[in-house]
Amino acid sequence: MEERIKRIYVPMTESGFYILYCLQEPQHGYGISRQVKEMTGGEVTISAGTMYGALSKMEKDGLIRLHGEEDKRKLYQLTESGKEVLSAETARIERLFRNSRGEYLNEKNSD
Repeated sequence: MEERIKRIYVPMTESGFYILYCLQEPQHGYGISRQVKEMTGGEVTISAGTMYGALSKMEKDGLIRLHGEEDKRKLYQLTESGKEVLSAETARIERLFRNSRGEYLNEKNSD
């Protein structure tokens, strides 16, 4: 992953994470919004302005690409670079979760 992309996207916002997560399969902005709302029990909603601003920036940065159109809606999908960013962010979140449970990556019990 390019260092510039890593600096921009890791750590990423909650909205950014959900957008990339949903784009593992081709999807349009409205579909992403619905999926995120369903996944989070309505706790996370992504406004249209946030959604389309993020999609535009992610496309410009090469994390997603236009996949096609469906009913006049643009479908996007992750690129390899987007998959790398999503994987790095997922690993970061998993580490945070493990640490919150008192688990450490390089635990040393000799002290």
